[in-house]
Amino acid sequence: MLLNKCPGAERLRGSPEITEKTCPECGKEIELFSIDTHMACECGFIAYNETQNCIKWCAYARECVGDEIYFRFINAENV
Repeated sequence: MLLNKCPGAERLRGSPEITEKTCPECGKEIELFSIDTHMACECGFIAYNETQNCIKWCAYARECVGDEIYFRFINAENV
């Protein structure tokens, strides 16, 4: 079954991966977890998680990743 083997969903449901971005305002590193939609730098700049994920397009996303993760990403898209 695809829902048990989806590589995009595993990144969201499994152990979160950390990525670092350099803040364009102050130059400090901002750590974003794969489950974060955005993170504020110490200076106040908001960095968004640019990772394209299956939640945006997959018809089974809510069922696959669960309500909490699904709505976190969907609501962040509408902000």
